[in-house]
Amino acid sequence: MVSADRLLAFAALSFLLIVVPGPSVVFVIGRALAHGRRAALLTVVGNTLGAYVLVVAVAFGIGSIVERSVLAFTLLKLAGATYLVYLGVKAWRQRGALHATVTGDGVVAHGGSRTMWEGFVFGVSNPKTVVFFAAVLPQFVDPAEGHSAVQMLLLGLVFNVIAITSDSVWGLAAAAARSWFARSPRRLSLVGGFGGLTMIGLGVTTAVTGRKD
Repeated sequence: MVSADRLLAFAALSFLLIVVPGPSVVFVIGRALAHGRRAALLTVVGNTLGAYVLVVAVAFGIGSIVERSVLAFTLLKLAGATYLVYLGVKAWRQRGALHATVTGDGVVAHGGSRTMWEGFVFGVSNPKTVVFFAAVLPQFVDPAEGHSAVQMLLLGLVFNVIAITSDSVWGLAAAAARSWFARSPRRLSLVGGFGGLTMIGLGVTTAVTGRKD
């Protein structure tokens, strides 16, 4: 089992990294602006589940392949970037029809399972998250305690609990701002389009940045 001091140190490091807006936050905000509060929260859940799959991969050694292989990292990065651009283009094309699907509380109806799946794909295809977990998790494992994989699974759970809380706050804030735009079809179309462009921009940025080795 992870000692209390290592657990607290990892939680503090995770908090500092998570509170600074990164790709996950930008993705959630884009989803909130394009589809509303429910879609944002389902995206957060899916993204977190995807990230925890990466924790499991690292705990059992698979993540080290992506960490050490430039080819594996690049392929995963481009797959994730392509998917983001696809989601962004779809949101942009549907922006004009958003006002017709807004429900009474100002949230656009959006398939729950599909939305969660899209968040999951984003979370599990984020190579930077794999590299982070592969580089950081082992540093907080105490070999004397044994069961290194179990320790990493616990540390990853701590990270994801902090992440889902922080990302949910960002998503709710973006959705609250969006509710004002929902009162006008034109404003809603504009903010929906902006959400789509945000995801496209994130996808392009993901594709052109990364490791140089």
